[in-house]
Amino acid sequence: MRIEIWSDVVCPWCYIGKRRLEKALASFGHDGGVEVVWRSYQLDPGAPDEPVETVAEALGRKYGGGPAAGKQMIDRVEAVAAEEGMIWRHHSSLRVGTLDAHRLLHLALHDGGLQLQSALKEALLAAYFIEARNVADHGVLREVAVGAGLDAAAVDRVLGSNEYADEVWTDIERAQSLGATGVPFYVVDSKYGVSGAQPVEVFTQVLERAWADSHPAVQLVGGDADGACGPDGCAI
Repeated sequence: MRIEIWSDVVCPWCYIGKRRLEKALASFGHDGGVEVVWRSYQLDPGAPDEPVETVAEALGRKYGGGPAAGKQMIDRVEAVAAEEGMIWRHHSSLRVGTLDAHRLLHLALHDGGLQLQSALKEALLAAYFIEARNVADHGVLREVAVGAGLDAAAVDRVLGSNEYADEVWTDIERAQSLGATGVPFYVVDSKYGVSGAQPVEVFTQVLERAWADSHPAVQLVGGDADGACGPDGCAI
């Protein structure tokens, strides 16, 4: 079973949704047969690479009320994150672009597969929300990526070029074609879509339904197993 997840590394609900899905997978029983692929999406494609304001300031400017109103929004989402076991420093997070971070996630998938991509995804989210680091800064991206297990030379090559930019745009276009209007957005086995950081119970239901579809149980016909042999011998 394959789960494709469209998300952004500066999206708070994407991080919360990641934790909730992980909890669902931990109790699922078939987690070894589940592949998770991270797809690119940019919530704020116009965000600068050189930060000029915090997220609180940006939210207050966009929705009104100034930085104080933005801080209240962050307070609410940080409280939800705390319920999932995460302590954030989101008040110090900067409004920055994420194209380069997404390009490195494609590099991780290409060079190291799903496991390396997953490690980098977690490292980037933690760097932004827990450590309040600038995930548009190439020095920070290099440190985080190499720390997650990527090859330093490959990271430098990608950051010094436009490599994997087309893959990022392809992911975004596909999300739009699937009807995604925001993230996180999950697609299970190209059949079931889930929008938003749903409760663990919702993820569990979707996982069980998708697994049953791809691994149908055999239905016995004809009643008890008369005329059959088993470990205890043959019924006569």
